[in-house]
Amino acid sequence: MSTSSPTPTPTSDRPADRAVRVALGAVGAAGAAYGLYLLLGQPLDRLVNTVLWAGGAVVAHDAVIAPVVLVLGVLAARRAPDWLRVPLVRLLVVLGPLTLVAVPVLGRFGARPDNPTLLDRPYWAAYLVIVLVAIALTTVDAVRRRHASAGASTPP
Repeated sequence: MSTSSPTPTPTSDRPADRAVRVALGAVGAAGAAYGLYLLLGQPLDRLVNTVLWAGGAVVAHDAVIAPVVLVLGVLAARRAPDWLRVPLVRLLVVLGPLTLVAVPVLGRFGARPDNPTLLDRPYWAAYLVIVLVAIALTTVDAVRRRHASAGASTPP
């Protein structure tokens, strides 16, 4: 007769969680299918440009962002206290791709004097707001983790 307690079911194996994952996957697949449908309806030159742009994004991510995040993550693991490591890496993972995607807009690449409606928004202001919100949320998370780690190390 075994006295061990049954292994609890991981929360991700609950039927409700599974249903949510399936529903989100279906929405994502439908969105991808619709995007592919729209893409294939474009002229060949636009299709080629889109494929080149997407390929460039993958190369930029794999050649620039991923190594930078990896190196900074290793530095954080060696230098930053335990409570600060996860928030810092999370901030890098959010701001790295965001900045990469924002560079063409922030640099106003593609703006034309004969069409002043191209790139006519305050993109720098929007980008800075997103960066400040990300930093604020990271700070809140870091402070929460700091207090939790200080409470865990304090003897009862």
